[in-house]
This record gives sequence, C-alpha cells and structure tokens, in this order.
Amino acid sequence: MRTGRTAVADLPLLDYDLGTGATAFTTTRAGGCSRGAYAGFNINPYCGDDPAAVAYNLRLLAARLGIEPGAVVMPHQTHGTEVRLVARELLALPEASRRMVLEGVDALMTAEPGICIGVSTADCLPVLLYDAEHRACCAVHAGWRGTAARIAQRAVAAMAAAFGTRPAALTAAIGPGISAAAFEVGDEVYEAFASAGFRMDSIAQRREKWHIDLAECNRLQLVEAGVGAGSVLVSGLCTYSHADELFSARRLGAASGRLFSGIMIDQS
Repeated sequence: MRTGRTAVADLPLLDYDLGTGATAFTTTRAGGCSRGAYAGFNINPYCGDDPAAVAYNLRLLAARLGIEPGAVVMPHQTHGTEVRLVARELLALPEASRRMVLEGVDALMTAEPGICIGVSTADCLPVLLYDAEHRACCAVHAGWRGTAARIAQRAVAAMAAAFGTRPAALTAAIGPGISAAAFEVGDEVYEAFASAGFRMDSIAQRREKWHIDLAECNRLQLVEAGVGAGSVLVSGLCTYSHADELFSARRLGAASGRLFSGIMIDQS
C-alpha cells in the first residue's frame, strides 16, 4: 500500500462504462498520502483523517479528472434518503455555507458538466446513475438503512422530476460494498427489510444469522423503477473481503478511510 506522494497518472480508479459523455469511477486504497487505517487514498473529511492528507488526495483526484478540487462535490451522509440537486452556484459558496447545503444528504444529482458529484462508502454501496438523453447524473449512498428506505428508487424519481429522465434510458453502476456472505445482520435488520415489502427470498439467506445482499436489493430496486436489467452494472467486489485494497469499516473500524465513487458529465 502506497502512503507517499503519488503522481497523477499513478492514481488507480475503478472505471465504469455507463456510456458516452460521462466519467464514472470508484477510488481504491492505492495512491495518496494518508496513513494508518486511512492509507493511502482518502478524501473524506468527516472520518478523522489528517486534513492536510485529505486536501492533498483531493487535489490529486481533481488533477486526474482535469477539474479544480472545488468541483469535486461530496455530501455529509447520514444514512437518510435526501437527494440534493447540485447547481454550479454551489461551487462559489464559502466553505461553511457549502457544508451546510451538503449536510444530511445521501444522494447528489447534477446536469452541470465538469462537476464531479460523489458519495463515500466503506461497506455501504455506491450507486451511480447516468441519463445520456438529458446529460444528467446522480450518485447515491446506499447503506442498509438507505437501501431499506429505497433510496435508489427515490433517486430515479428525483432525476425524472428534475431532468425529465426516463428510467428505461438510464445506465447504472453499483460499486464495491460488503457482500451478502460477509454482511451478517440481526433479526431487527431482517425485519426492517421485510416490513418494507422486499422479497426476502431474493435478498436474504439464513445461516447462523441472517445475511442480506445489499447489491442485489439495490439492483432489484432499479429494475423495479424501470431501469433495464441489462443496463445495471454490478461490480461484485466485497469491501470486507478485500480490506487491503478497499476500505471496510467492519474490518478497519469507523476511524478509517472511505472509498469515493464519483460521476461527472464530461465537458464538451
């Protein structure tokens, strides 16, 4: 794991092909200058990392994307279902005002080229949506609470309201997160999903305890919302099983780094 200075070209990203006109990706632990449980690449300022390291890593990612650091937009997530529209005016706000706008938000959407919206995860799932017809995109943080509250479907509905998005025209990527095999939960979590009306035989399996398949649950939500089954990419990478390469809060503790999954409408 690299913890020293990293050249822009050496910053690896997990890329998703969602169609022409958009850049979509997830960072890994490789690259950057963070240390310890944050090593090496973390741009989340809310998880206890050294602010100087976070700032350096953010500059590195922005350079990799060909934009200014301020054009990388990340909310302070609270496992809710708030979807926030990002306009270019946000970039001109003072930092304190910008943080207020992004507080308590778990999904961002925009139609502004050159603004990279994204969410942070470390076992939760990132869901990235792209509407090529209207040149719009959305980044969703889907932990178990957000997934049970159908945040992915809420995001599709929000894009339809904001941009006129047709769900059938969307492409989507579900990035790395904890796998069903590793996501052991108590009965209360199982009941939360069952009470929300999910087909539990499709997303849950009983072993010594219940195991929930968050990726499959989000995939089914997108398909139910009208996204074509063939238009949903699922990375299948388990953060818990690959904590040496991907951040996992269950393996590393809450005081550790976060992956950043971003999407950006390319500048023409």
